Amino acid sequence: MAVRGVAAKSAPGLLKAFLFMALAAPLLAGCGFNTIPTNEERAKAAWSEVLNQYQRRADLIPNLVETVKAYAAHEREVLEAVVQARADATSVQISPEMLQNPEALQAFQDQQAGLTSALSRLLAVVENYPDLKASQNFLALQAQLEGTENRIAVARRDYIEAVRVYNTSLRTFPSVIWASLWFTDNEPFATFTIPEDKMDVPEVNFGNDG
Repeated sequence: MAVRGVAAKSAPGLLKAFLFMALAAPLLAGCGFNTIPTNEERAKAAWSEVLNQYQRRADLIPNLVETVKAYAAHEREVLEAVVQARADATSVQISPEMLQNPEALQAFQDQQAGLTSALSRLLAVVENYPDLKASQNFLALQAQLEGTENRIAVARRDYIEAVRVYNTSLRTFPSVIWASLWFTDNEPFATFTIPEDKMDVPEVNFGNDG
């Protein structure tokens, strides 16, 4: 009987708590409580797309190197530079949890820039080999690489914008209130040090125009 009485007394309390949460949830959302976690997840998703596109480029490089080697095996130094740059770039991994570390993102960016530079030198060498430029394998790789560079640029742009929105929400009203009271561990995310439209991407337009 005593247990049943306790349960009966606690039921109204649970009902009140449930009603309070049901009423409070829309108010919290309206006051910007969900802004910070929502923007954080969008920035992380944008970063994942950046990684996907850089990985796509890395996956194209072995076939590119082998195709060039078939026509220009004596360009060993340039080919080895690309292989090494790819190894360096893929050795630096930045998880979403590391986006608060500007040094880590800078290291990632530096290694990717090194791979971009090595690819640029390789593609400049290709201009000296008309048969290679006309190869169907090479033409297919050309299209894939060109498309991937464009996707990288778009992914970087989207990430920069997502980070701008997230970082802004940490210091503007009303979400700054929740940042100081609830999301105290949230720090601004690092972003690329150069604008997306200033990126130095490899020239991959291998037409047969001489």
